[in-house]
Amino acid sequence: MTQQFAGKVAVVTGASSGIGRASALAFAREGAKVVVADVLVAGGEETVRLIQEAGGEAFFVKTDVSNAAAVEALIQKTVETYGRLDYAFNNAGIEGTRAPTAECTEENWDRTLTINLKGVWLCMKYEILQMLKQGGGAIVNTASIAGVVGFQGLPAYSASKGGIVQLTRAAALEYAKAGIRVNAVCPGVIRTAMVERLTGGGAEAEAGFVAGEPIGRMGTPEEIAAAVVWLCSDAASFVIGHPLVVDGGWVAQ
Repeated sequence: MTQQFAGKVAVVTGASSGIGRASALAFAREGAKVVVADVLVAGGEETVRLIQEAGGEAFFVKTDVSNAAAVEALIQKTVETYGRLDYAFNNAGIEGTRAPTAECTEENWDRTLTINLKGVWLCMKYEILQMLKQGGGAIVNTASIAGVVGFQGLPAYSASKGGIVQLTRAAALEYAKAGIRVNAVCPGVIRTAMVERLTGGGAEAEAGFVAGEPIGRMGTPEEIAAAVVWLCSDAASFVIGHPLVVDGGWVAQ
């Protein structure tokens, strides 16, 4: 590792497992102090333990990203502890209930949009305010291939992820001259607990997802984490407002 983030501070939401955990570990390997945020306490604390065992520095904050007070407290705790905020990976989200558009319930719609889209907006709101005080920073939001191309059976999820792409672009334009870079990562089918829930653990359902990947396999959380770290790094200094698709070729078809 290059330790390119030595002396820097990163917040990762949804970091109790999957892409969030892999990204928190990746930030730590590059030398960043990491604030692990999630509503799931056991998983979040486990992520902190993994970082510390690897020689990194981290702490956990239980955070409901759909709650403004909780998000504001997360950023305040980050600054109180480490003095600054350099990178933020707004990754917390849910898939919601799988159903066609006409069968999607209002409850599922509201919950999915509140956590996925409002949650990213709230996180950016308080992250940007802190980064403006410092004179810059980098933010990455988790969108999805479902926010870039059509994806049947997940209307609320798709709408939330498409909204994240546009929210990312709007914020990127607003704050580019202030030294804050905002981008999104759009994962394809990644081997995570979320995908396992969608497939129900069934071999046939899993094969159906894999069949949609030209590369012939699911991606790994570590492959998305590498993209997130790159987007936050100086190597991506001219990348602004971009929804980076990391999907094994899915949207190229």
